[in-house]
Amino acid sequence: MSFIENKVAFISGANRGIGFETAKKLGELGITVIIGARDVSKGKAAANDLVSRGMKADAVYYDANEPSSANNVYAYLDQHYGKLDILVNNAGVNHEQLMGKNNSSSVSKDALQNTFQTNFFSVIEITQKLLPLMRKAPAGRIVNLSSILASLTLHSMPNSPIDFAKAFAYNASKTALNAYTVHLANELRDTNIKVNSAHPGWVKTELGGEHAPMEVVDSYKTSVYLATLDKNGPNGGFFHETDNLPW
Repeated sequence: MSFIENKVAFISGANRGIGFETAKKLGELGITVIIGARDVSKGKAAANDLVSRGMKADAVYYDANEPSSANNVYAYLDQHYGKLDILVNNAGVNHEQLMGKNNSSSVSKDALQNTFQTNFFSVIEITQKLLPLMRKAPAGRIVNLSSILASLTLHSMPNSPIDFAKAFAYNASKTALNAYTVHLANELRDTNIKVNSAHPGWVKTELGGEHAPMEVVDSYKTSVYLATLDKNGPNGGFFHETDNLPW
């Protein structure tokens, strides 16, 4: 049996952008894709788009700012599939100007709390809720959508290539997410579940902005690579496509 046969994937925030492109590519591989969306009508529209292309897809209500919605996702997956093979924690937000002024001395408490809720705390909540279903799968894959802006190594080096992007709340939330990847991967190292962080690239999305060099249609590559790793694939790493990134 191939890795992708009879596989089920849940992708948060997948009704558009990077999440949708990831869902589409996984669907093309024959994986059943469940789209998590705050607006279920938009999630259903995205799922119907995939179904019209011959893929297996559906949508379920999930809001990263509403912790109880993780229960809704669990109930749906447990009832319809009884397991989960792939979890892509794709949903993310930014409440700052990503490029330009370093705002570390002035970032607001609200920006920190709201950013961390979506980019960090909600990831832990949904992952912990769905792990029992992943333990029932032959091989589980968890992909945490991070960013190269999470890299403390790159931020602190002389002539940093990302020195122009010092939005503290966003960057720190992704650094914390990377820490969760490392710790969870270590805890699960003797299981069939692998956990990795993904930097999809600087993408022309609502968050990335119009000046980003990568088109949305190419943004799936890192997530799909990590979601479909074979048993010899990496665990506890930070990647852009197949390249390791520094923490």
